[in-house]
Amino acid sequence: MSTSFQSSSHPTDFPRRIVCLTDETTETLYLLGEQDRIVGVSGYAKRPPEARKKPRVSAFRNANIEAILDLKPDLILTFSDVQAEITRNLVLRGATVLNFNQRSIAEIFDMISLLARLVGKPTEGRTLVEELQNGLREIEASARKFPRRPRVYFEEWKDPLISGIRWVEELVSIAGGDPIFPELRECGKAQDRVVDPSSVVARDPEVILASWCGMKVSIDAIRARPGWENTSAVRNGHIYEIPSTCILQPGPASLTEGVRQLHAVLAHVVDANVAPGLKPTEFTDPCLL
Repeated sequence: MSTSFQSSSHPTDFPRRIVCLTDETTETLYLLGEQDRIVGVSGYAKRPPEARKKPRVSAFRNANIEAILDLKPDLILTFSDVQAEITRNLVLRGATVLNFNQRSIAEIFDMISLLARLVGKPTEGRTLVEELQNGLREIEASARKFPRRPRVYFEEWKDPLISGIRWVEELVSIAGGDPIFPELRECGKAQDRVVDPSSVVARDPEVILASWCGMKVSIDAIRARPGWENTSAVRNGHIYEIPSTCILQPGPASLTEGVRQLHAVLAHVVDANVAPGLKPTEFTDPCLL
């Protein structure tokens, strides 16, 4: 990819008109103070709230190609194989597209660093990464004080059942839990993380955390699954929703609010305290605040 970008009226070494088709790049640019470069966002953009005022030009799996091109972007940011066809169509129309594919915490940091360099803010990018790393270390230190580490099943989707992607499972571990399907976290594709309901029961999670992308989690539906009444999580009422905007976004949100919500849930389960500075800010369950 060329290191020089040009818009029709403002030649520059850095892109001036960026379209972000997923939330994490939008939030990262805001955190870098480069939000004025963003000219279009995904319809799911929620972080920060101001991003909702930007023109919305896509969902996650589809996009309005003409609306994107009408914004005259000099860089379009997409994510993963899910947006591969969007990326292909934009490239065929002559657009410059960068498709990120971060699946781990380390790769999220790489994404932030690269995006910072692309907008001429390498120092600010390093500072942001260091702040996020320090936050994770604080959560990890707090989790080490837990009296025990509960077994955790993280559910990314309900039909079929899909266990957590790598960055989520890594964050569960940092937050103080032990994922029950550690052998699957390296699988990047969702279809490779499909699990049988009976295998969840067999591994007896003490905590069930669910985040269904774009859909409200039904705690009652999880509780009513055949045989799941035999799991420790269902028997003890430890089923919780983590909003997908906080945890399934492979960017700053999952490394801040997302991991704090995980930590708060797990602390509640093992009857441990969470330091005021590490508590989540978006939880609606009062027992976890």
